[in-house]
Amino acid sequence: MNILDERFLSARQVQGEYLGNGSPGGIRKPVSTSGAFGDILERIQEDAVGSKKIRFSKHATDRLATREITLNEEQMDRLKDGVRKAGVKGIKDSLMIMDKLAFIVNVPSGTVITALDSELSNEQVFTNIDGAVIV
Repeated sequence: MNILDERFLSARQVQGEYLGNGSPGGIRKPVSTSGAFGDILERIQEDAVGSKKIRFSKHATDRLATREITLNEEQMDRLKDGVRKAGVKGIKDSLMIMDKLAFIVNVPSGTVITALDSELSNEQVFTNIDGAVIV
């Protein structure tokens, strides 16, 4: 018997394990998946991003108060969905446009950096963003 025979499984042993025809020492069967790898990865990313809560920085909170902007539950859900979509696409800092409002959001942290209404956003230039989402 060769020393390699003791440390490695044969192709037939590996095949038997992964096809369910055997159970050689300690090899675990792969997790069964019902979709393509890309679909599974996207679902995992959506779950991770979608589970985050939207937070507002002090600056954004001050801007909302100063500009008398209030968001209802439906708008918060739309904003959260926009952050989820941006996260799936790999966007880090996004311009989110909703109704007559604009938000700059740091997507990985789920933090709204600033908020503007349509009167202030018409002639503004938005910098340091790498994507935009209309929600």
